[in-house]
Amino acid sequence: MKNLLGVTAVMEAGVGCALVALPSQLATILFGAPLDSPVAFTVARVAGVALSALGLACWLARDDVGSHAARGLLGAMLLYNVAASMVLAYAGVGLGLSGVALWPTVVIHAAMAVWCVLRLLGRRALVS
Repeated sequence: MKNLLGVTAVMEAGVGCALVALPSQLATILFGAPLDSPVAFTVARVAGVALSALGLACWLARDDVGSHAARGLLGAMLLYNVAASMVLAYAGVGLGLSGVALWPTVVIHAAMAVWCVLRLLGRRALVS
């Protein structure tokens, strides 16, 4: 679980910081279109702060793998990864959005969800 939480921390905090600093550029890479309103910029930046908070929580919990709190955090990350992969896949299929990073991001979230399930079930993933 330590590696999973560490990898999650770095990825989510990195994307969160990028969303706060460069929301329109990240939207273009992900969806193929820039953000075009103050509301969109604000929502993207709040999402960036939330991802950064998830990253921090994962980083701080990475050495506390035996606790109920760490398992709760892992359950929350499972929910997040499943939902994120579904929302992003819908953006591609249902809304016709397509940026260079959209489908790789869907695959990464799906893989992270599988890793979370394996760790919650007590099995070793490819990287424990």
